[in-house]
Amino acid sequence: MKIVRGFKEAEALLSRKVISGDYTISPAFKSKLMEMYGTAEPEQVVRQIISDVRAGGDKALLEYTLKIDNIKLQEIEVSRREINEARYKIDRNLYKALETAAAQIRAFHTAQKDALFGGIENMGKGTIARPLERVGVYAPGGTASYPSTVLMTAIPARVAGVKQVILSTPPRKDGKVPEVTLAAAYIAEVDHVFCMGGAQAIAALAYGTESVPGVDKICGPGNIFVMLAKKQVYGTVDIDGLQGPSEVLIIADIKAKAKLLAAEILAQAEHDMLASSILITDSPSLAAAIEREVEVQLQELNRYKIASESLVNNGIIIIVDSMEEAIELSNLYAPEHLCLDMVNSEVYLDKITNAGCVFYGYAPTVAMGDYVAGPSHALPTSGTARFASPLNISDFIKYTNMVKITREELEKYGPVAMTIAEAEGLQAHSKTVEMRLSDS
Repeated sequence: MKIVRGFKEAEALLSRKVISGDYTISPAFKSKLMEMYGTAEPEQVVRQIISDVRAGGDKALLEYTLKIDNIKLQEIEVSRREINEARYKIDRNLYKALETAAAQIRAFHTAQKDALFGGIENMGKGTIARPLERVGVYAPGGTASYPSTVLMTAIPARVAGVKQVILSTPPRKDGKVPEVTLAAAYIAEVDHVFCMGGAQAIAALAYGTESVPGVDKICGPGNIFVMLAKKQVYGTVDIDGLQGPSEVLIIADIKAKAKLLAAEILAQAEHDMLASSILITDSPSLAAAIEREVEVQLQELNRYKIASESLVNNGIIIIVDSMEEAIELSNLYAPEHLCLDMVNSEVYLDKITNAGCVFYGYAPTVAMGDYVAGPSHALPTSGTARFASPLNISDFIKYTNMVKITREELEKYGPVAMTIAEAEGLQAHSKTVEMRLSDS
């Protein structure tokens, strides 16, 4: 891990503004794209895939699954029977754990719904909140399965009152969706599960095919193709955001334990080679102890190669003069996950302005938020916590303004509207009000 000393050097390192579409791809990856698609630019590849699926529907979906994943599917949709039976095919303790996590997620977002759904009404003007009709949630898959992502995206949508929730997830090499993913879909009350991944899945959800109904919004993380596809279909549908590589920023004081902090850093680093793990402390001795402990624990990881490369690329330990400097740096960086491992961490909560999720208290560990704390783990990344929010109930509702115009209001405020309309050169606007006044 890189060691940085002093606020100024750290400030320069952690300052970031998100550049839309800014990413790095390897020469080998570019060569593969050129071989398969005749272009080395991922945006062009995604644009072509979207166009093909939009025009070819199910046939294009099946062709791209064969071309990209080397999997020949017979059916795109997973049967309801297969979804229902999946819960009996996984370990019982795992199923109970998923049910417990789901209950926590449902309870949190139900409380959130109760707080947000109270519309306003003032003198005949008001706002009505309505859930979206149909939402698509994407869960990464293929070489791994992420049932937690299914729970964390589908349950808030269902609690919000979305009428139809559709899950899309890539197949394994055998052409099947993992039973644990299907069990999570059952628990989350997903209506349909489709065996499709990548940009072609996003295109199908956005525009619809013979088998896949088009949705109003697409949520969930994915690889670069999923991210670019979400970006390109935005406007046809809404999206939750463009999630980048996962990240954690930890602020710790001298009382924190190096062993626990090293474990937290490695838990982040094992996500993927682009994940970021940053620790800020005002204790040089703690920083040194953490650096040593990370090396020790790293040797024990089954994802050693991934975690070690992540730490080389994006692992940083920063030593500052005070906790106030640490908080300032954190707000500048706007991390996806922020862990406060310090005495009286509650004192600093009001000073945190930019973060996707803040962990504090007795055991400020991100893993609890990833699986069972309750709030959705779909969080803003890449500094977008400066303006974006975690996935929540409000992502699945829309507001309609309701305006009742009385005779008294027309007579009182109509001339005001006419004056502004005439100033803008919109004669017909002014005329409509004038005619209503004459008619009344």
